[in-house]
Amino acid sequence: MLEKWLKKSSYTVVFTGAGMSTESGLPDFRSTKSGLWRTKNPQQLASTYAMQHNRDEFIAFYQYRIRALLECQPHIGHTILANWQTRGLIHQIITQNVDGFHQRAGSTNVIELHGTLRTVHCSRCKQTYDAKRYVDEQLKCTCGGFLRPSVVLFGEPLPHDAFEQAWTAAERADLWIVLGSSLQVSPANELPVAAKRGGAKLVIVNMEPTPLDDWADLLIHDRKIGEMLQEIDELL
Repeated sequence: MLEKWLKKSSYTVVFTGAGMSTESGLPDFRSTKSGLWRTKNPQQLASTYAMQHNRDEFIAFYQYRIRALLECQPHIGHTILANWQTRGLIHQIITQNVDGFHQRAGSTNVIELHGTLRTVHCSRCKQTYDAKRYVDEQLKCTCGGFLRPSVVLFGEPLPHDAFEQAWTAAERADLWIVLGSSLQVSPANELPVAAKRGGAKLVIVNMEPTPLDDWADLLIHDRKIGEMLQEIDELL
């Protein structure tokens, strides 16, 4: 069914979440079995408050995440999506992930709703550096300002331009495919609703149920995304 919709759709959007990255070995945040937030309070580690008032733990948390990122690679699912984009089967990738795996696999014009962990930037002058500086304990800018990851922290809004571009894609979509998102984070989870209300078919692929499952035209649980995409790719 999905392969037929892909061939027919004039504007397909793929929306990826943490489940897309866990198949590369990165930990997720909200899964019931292994999510990081089961044992950690995000406000104490990944918030604007933590950056200001709990800086040692803030730094240690993001050093851990950057190290994990450097040890992992995009998986076959990322490669397939990049290939589909090249072939014109999908027209926009929107991600809640900050790992940059879509770009490393060859995708272009990826909308990153939550920023990127591939870089850090100065909280004072905004100069940008490679994130590896954090692992190397280089935590200050040449201007003396504190370097922070270029991700959206709890307490910060989503990047305005990125969300506007994503909303435009939602209004335009004929087919919206969710891959590995819990669809629990607002306002990002408003995007598939907007697409559905605009007439798009909604496909949700996620290991666990999501709050928007009742909205889906096709629902796939308990499947690895990479394997599922390989099966679809063989039918195209």
